Amino acid sequence: MTTVDGQIDRRWDQLHTWGPYGLLGISVVLAFASADPHAPAAEWYAAWSLTGAALALQLCWHVLRLRRPGGGRTPSRTGTAYYVVRWALAFALTWIAPFFAFYAASGYMDADETIPGNRWQRLGLFASAVTVAGAQAGGLPLRSTVQWILFVPLVVANSGLQMVVAHLTEQETRRSRERTATITELERTNTALQQALDENAALHAQLVVQAREAGVADERRRLAAEIHDTIAQGLAGIIAQLQVVINTPDPEQAEDHVGRALALARQSLGEARRSVHNLAPVALEHDGLPEALQKTVAEWGERTGIRAEFTVTGTAEQPHGEVAATLLRIVQEALSNAARHARASRVGVTLSYLGDFPGGEVILDIRDDGVGFDPLALPARSRAGGFGLDGMRARAERIAGSLTVESEPGLGTALSARVPLVRHE
Repeated sequence: MTTVDGQIDRRWDQLHTWGPYGLLGISVVLAFASADPHAPAAEWYAAWSLTGAALALQLCWHVLRLRRPGGGRTPSRTGTAYYVVRWALAFALTWIAPFFAFYAASGYMDADETIPGNRWQRLGLFASAVTVAGAQAGGLPLRSTVQWILFVPLVVANSGLQMVVAHLTEQETRRSRERTATITELERTNTALQQALDENAALHAQLVVQAREAGVADERRRLAAEIHDTIAQGLAGIIAQLQVVINTPDPEQAEDHVGRALALARQSLGEARRSVHNLAPVALEHDGLPEALQKTVAEWGERTGIRAEFTVTGTAEQPHGEVAATLLRIVQEALSNAARHARASRVGVTLSYLGDFPGGEVILDIRDDGVGFDPLALPARSRAGGFGLDGMRARAERIAGSLTVESEPGLGTALSARVPLVRHE
């Protein structure tokens, strides 16, 4: 229930509580102000006695309403008895003085809250209309034909008007109950939706943690494989070359094998540096993701002589470290592929922020105007290198993302990585 609805209900409750007192007071003032001072004493005694009885009835009902559940708003037998006794007192007082019809009109106000059943409520309203119409026709009892002629249409008009008001009040009450039920259902739905969103956010965070753990394990396996395939093999080659140097008496042959050993050592050092760089990207130590990508793209362009551009769209913010590292590695791998295979003259990298946490995304697009290829005809990646698309796709999938590739021979290549927007902790 809204604040406005609560205020309206309080005002209606005040009207039903104090309205009969006010109407009785108005009736007393007008009736006794217009009374005939020469009227019989018995009539005066009867008027005062009935007025006192009406006041006592109102006080008793006031106390009962305060004690009853719901403030006496629920129709009951007690409420019906109160309504009947009040009508009888009002009818008797109106018989004595027509101005007591104001008190009789209080029956219009609370028939729906005192009398159970629509049929009995309409009967109560009709009884009150009879009393009021009698007063409007010139007072009870009706002594002339003119009064009877006036009385009938007045009864019809009063009762008809009250029936219409009662019907509209009933409809408004029904709509109010339906509106209250709808608001309650909406609140319950909103609560359930908020709980679902909270659970989704928790599951999302749990998924990222699990993906991070899986990524760590995958990185360990990848690094072990790279060490075995590159550094370990390089060291074995260096040892073999040095063994030849030790065992050969020919200086020229020894110098040749020393040169080969040095070349293998440099190559192994480069591989070691590359593996360490891939394990913990130094570019993200002091810069955010947009700045790191900007520097990476610019340095790659200077090193290769290929025109490279970097663009950021949306509201940039620093994502989770695992997300940032994944996107940086994908860019590095994609640029490496472009330099080795694409023969491109221009490369564009776009970082786009879409939406807000927990439903937002970060989209990384890498496009080149190179020779392109047929994605369905790619050979399996070997230890010697290859396109590395499977590796980039695996990186994206570790953090609940995805990687799509669009390329045709002669029309360049476009890579798009979509990952969740998980903020930096």
